[in-house]
Amino acid sequence: MLTNSELKSQVDDIWDRLWSAGLSLPTDSIEQFSYLLFLKRLDDEENKREKQAKLRNKPFEPKIPKELRWSHWRNFEGAAILKHVRDEVFPWLRSLGNPKDKDKDTEAADSKTLEGSDNEQPLSSFVLYMQNAEFKISKAATLIEVCKIIDKMNIAEQNQDVQGDLYEYLLNKLSSAGRNGQFRTPRHIIRMMVEMIDPQPTERIGDLAAGTCGFLVNAYEYILEKHTNPEGLYDAEGNKHPIGDLLSEAERKFLKTEALTAYDNDAGMTMLRIGSMNLMLHGIEHPRFFLMDTLSKNFEAEKFLDVVLMNPPFTGKMDSDVNPALPDKCKKTELLFLYQILRSLEMGGRCAVIVPDGVMFGSSKQHQDIRKKLLEENRLDGVVSMPSGVFKPYAGVSTAVLMFTRGATSDRIWFYDMDHDGFSLDDKRQAVSENDIPDILECWKRRFDDDFNAQRERRKLEIKELLKPLKSQRLELERDIHRLKFEEAIAPEDDDSPRLALESAEQNLKELSEKIAPLQNEINRLNRQFWVDRALVKSNKYDLSASRYRVVEQDEVFYELPEITTGRMLKLESFIAAEVRELEQLLES
Repeated sequence: MLTNSELKSQVDDIWDRLWSAGLSLPTDSIEQFSYLLFLKRLDDEENKREKQAKLRNKPFEPKIPKELRWSHWRNFEGAAILKHVRDEVFPWLRSLGNPKDKDKDTEAADSKTLEGSDNEQPLSSFVLYMQNAEFKISKAATLIEVCKIIDKMNIAEQNQDVQGDLYEYLLNKLSSAGRNGQFRTPRHIIRMMVEMIDPQPTERIGDLAAGTCGFLVNAYEYILEKHTNPEGLYDAEGNKHPIGDLLSEAERKFLKTEALTAYDNDAGMTMLRIGSMNLMLHGIEHPRFFLMDTLSKNFEAEKFLDVVLMNPPFTGKMDSDVNPALPDKCKKTELLFLYQILRSLEMGGRCAVIVPDGVMFGSSKQHQDIRKKLLEENRLDGVVSMPSGVFKPYAGVSTAVLMFTRGATSDRIWFYDMDHDGFSLDDKRQAVSENDIPDILECWKRRFDDDFNAQRERRKLEIKELLKPLKSQRLELERDIHRLKFEEAIAPEDDDSPRLALESAEQNLKELSEKIAPLQNEINRLNRQFWVDRALVKSNKYDLSASRYRVVEQDEVFYELPEITTGRMLKLESFIAAEVRELEQLLES
């Protein structure tokens, strides 16, 4: 989520300049911007490696020839910069990631490797998809100005997956943005899912609709961080630099060459190139990101993954070419992807996947069948219900995260009903203090810890006891306020005592509400985690809506006694009658 207004303005400026330079197709602008951003980030990564080498007193071995680095050619002037980037830098970029000893005679075999066969030195998907890439900026002045703006963005200083965020923002400029589920998953949601699924360095991790490969990048970083010596995880400025120094050589090689597999059906190659660049920038030298519609007949792989992390497209339909291994009467992509995930996982494999709320409670046979399959033939480990604003401004749909294990079973399902994700739930998505994600992660990791759960239950009882007198006092104040409002309405004009008493009571109620609010918020948070028996879910047609099972404690609401209300009505009626008589007397005089 790109929330920085200055960055947005700079992206808009780049967009306008590229359009003015003749790149009228939005996809062309996105690609050219991505190439330049990639070159800048490569240079930043080279600077970071050099800095890390100095901190560890190790020799620095550059990966990029000096004359091809952004910091070298960026200051060229006039036609020289255009010629250098077009004739020297871009050809090098197109071959980046290609093994040194490749020759043309082996490219066909390598292409097969991309479809899933094993090879010690596979051709990078980045190289494959960049073969037909073109550098389309034709004006030196445009290139110079765009590079200046990218420099001002200070990409290296941004604590986020900036390339994916910028692409998301650019995607919003397309007329089709947001359709068919084409919006990027917020990074903090990806991180939550990765941490909950806890991928290991020897596991095969995949995303069947990868987009910019955010899930795989985060899984890779998570594994590196978990296997980095804590003493060397942070630099002098407090910045995190996971290097995975505790990984064995075999684990490191597997992680960089075989562990991560991604698919996308973007026939225009834009997503495939950007996703491959994203993987390479994070240390995956030979990305395994394949052009493939994983719901189609052409996708034959099965039982080849240990972990699936993804946010598949929803609201789409498959009318033809559906893989025959999937249910033939099911057309909704959000349901088909769940079947395909199960087909792709090894027995015991784990998944965290985002689905729209319709999957959780849909009443059609197709909806009920997939939920039944998850509960009866596999182990549905957990459900995190997310608020509807998580994907704004691109979509307002309510979603949930399903976590399941293939081939196991369980009698209980863990639920968490998220209320806040750390950002406002409107289109602006500004950072806020309310954030359930830390509690979600702690509850998930300790969900089988009896002491932890008992402690939460005890705390709930303590809060209830603290709230009892406060809520009783609140009811009394509400009763007084009702009475004082009536007394103020019928009081003589020269009698201010009811008004003053009312103002005092309302102020007391405000202060009391401020005391109640933090306690109520805490008990609400403690109630967001709960367990549901599988038998109960089955009896409700496998409905997985958190709202169906979460116990919500209703506060006692103040209602005036009927006899008091009727008494006041009679008194008010007599008061009005007296006022009318007084008015009549004034008219007669």
